[in-house]
Amino acid sequence: MREPTTVRQDGLPERVTIYEVGPRDGLQNESAVVPVEVKAELITRLQAAGLPVVEATSMVHPRWVPQLADAEELLGRLDHVERLPVLVPNERGLDRALAAGVRHVAVFGSATETFARRNLNRSWDEQFAMFEPVVARALAEGVDVRAYVSMCLGDPWEGEVALDRVVETGRRLLDLGAYQLSLGDTIGVGTPGHVTALLDAFNAAGTGDDLLAVHFHDTYGQALANAYAALAHGVTTYDASAGGLGGCPYAESATGNLATEDLVWMLHGLGVATGVDLEALVATSRWLEGHLGRPSPSRVVRALAP
Repeated sequence: MREPTTVRQDGLPERVTIYEVGPRDGLQNESAVVPVEVKAELITRLQAAGLPVVEATSMVHPRWVPQLADAEELLGRLDHVERLPVLVPNERGLDRALAAGVRHVAVFGSATETFARRNLNRSWDEQFAMFEPVVARALAEGVDVRAYVSMCLGDPWEGEVALDRVVETGRRLLDLGAYQLSLGDTIGVGTPGHVTALLDAFNAAGTGDDLLAVHFHDTYGQALANAYAALAHGVTTYDASAGGLGGCPYAESATGNLATEDLVWMLHGLGVATGVDLEALVATSRWLEGHLGRPSPSRVVRALAP
């Protein structure tokens, strides 16, 4: 079988948006630098496969993430840069993004004190002061801003993370002017009940599912189950990485992202439209395997491999 049998279930969204993070979050933890021409072709292939949003890169200092040191060169090789979101850690990153013609940016916050200090060199509270001018300037330039919140379902140093701390973090980022909040299970420890409780907590605080996205890692094999829990709750935006690539360079226990192919297979089986050509997506991840020198961890990629 090359496509799942479709069995529609009541109460699920009719269509969702997949926010492809492979070129940025998927590649940032690769030890060997991927050539810029390979990154450019990856993004072009992902767009051609029907993915509506492809996050291209991050304007982080090359010293911290050497894999993304070619951000400007990469964007210069791509068409319609104004459609591609990039991550910006601070005002300097925003300056670089604006100079490259970017019109969609994202900031990356933390729900915990320890990870804020490790990832941002700021306290949990200080991170908002750092983000405030970034978001304000972006909005003044007509650029929209997405916000990520990491460590939503657990932290490798602090353990369990209180739901009210995650909600407070997210609300403060939305109040700055972010149009969407991506909730990250950065180390992949969440389970479906935990996901549902987190979404319920946001709803109780006045934040609807329409403002939320989810970003799951598969460290404990729970990413797809967690995505289904969010789907049943009403979330319609899902971060995923082609081939299941990814991790976080500042959280060693963070393994691969939810594989885009695995997510698409489930959604299509449920009759939820994505606009993604699964065969073209699988072919892209198979092509990328040749450049990375190892097989994709995606179950669907392996199952559909020739």
